[in-house]
Amino acid sequence: MTVERPDLGQVDPAIRAYIESLESEVERLRSGNDSQDETAALPEPSEPPTPFNLITLSASGLAKRTPRHLYGRQRRGGMGIFDIEAPDDDPPISLAIADESATAILLTDRARAFRFPLGKLPDSEVRARGQSITGDLKLNPGECIFAILPDVGRGYVALLSQSGFVRCVPGHLFGETLSPGTEMYNLERLGPLAAACWTPGSSDLFIATRAGLGIRFSEKQVSMQGGPGIRLESGDTAVAVASVKEEGGVFLLGADGKATIRLMSGFSPNKSPGAGGKIAMKTDHLVGAVAVEQNDDLFIISRLSKIIRFRADEVPAKEGVVQGVNCMALRADGTVAVTVSR
Repeated sequence: MTVERPDLGQVDPAIRAYIESLESEVERLRSGNDSQDETAALPEPSEPPTPFNLITLSASGLAKRTPRHLYGRQRRGGMGIFDIEAPDDDPPISLAIADESATAILLTDRARAFRFPLGKLPDSEVRARGQSITGDLKLNPGECIFAILPDVGRGYVALLSQSGFVRCVPGHLFGETLSPGTEMYNLERLGPLAAACWTPGSSDLFIATRAGLGIRFSEKQVSMQGGPGIRLESGDTAVAVASVKEEGGVFLLGADGKATIRLMSGFSPNKSPGAGGKIAMKTDHLVGAVAVEQNDDLFIISRLSKIIRFRADEVPAKEGVVQGVNCMALRADGTVAVTVSR
């Protein structure tokens, strides 16, 4: 019996994406396809149990803590598995790896900081509901949690605004003496927060924009109160900041699931911050950039809460500009965040 495929135009996007993924898998099995997509669906054995957890954060402030070893590695280009359960209009926005006993630093879009003990979150399975972490925080109307960082207790936190300004804040200011809701830079001068990362104080900063442009410069050249990090072209916005070294690389992720590792040996530093960027990756929509090493694992999550884990050495490292390789199979979906695990 032949069943005609109904019109799925009015079906919820998440349900439609799931149906399309099932159709694709059925077609692959029928055709006996032995391509990389087939091997990508075969997860490697999970690592031994560790105290490290993956923290998933949604736009409304729902968060979930899941032991890292429960996420099996797939091959680059796989479809991933469903992660945090959240409403359709509440997509994931941030990922972080942290010890289960650690305290997280929560940063809002208005560059205010709060401390949050991760032990307050229950230990969850991979596919589990998130729990609101905003209840005890005194957020202003319209303010939202934008990023989550583990408190490492040393170095600096590089804060990047959407307008391309950057400030490096001493790490001890985020410690136990932090007054909840402290504003980490002048919002009126620098603008809404775009990204944040830890940096030792002696490295270079790499800033990337939505259009795939980047700039690299010494973090020691950033003024104490913050200043221009990259000069943006019309219509562009800053989206990521990473702490890098000459012998290292940066994993650049596009919303279409394509990515590359750009080696810093092929991306020379500027003498000072605030200049225009140069092409780091060919993309219309860059969503993230993280410093990466060969033996690291990468975690990518999509708008529909599909998550994939794979080894960084599966992504070809390049000194020049490329479009990137497929790192996550997407159907009616797009990637939104990435984090790295060592």
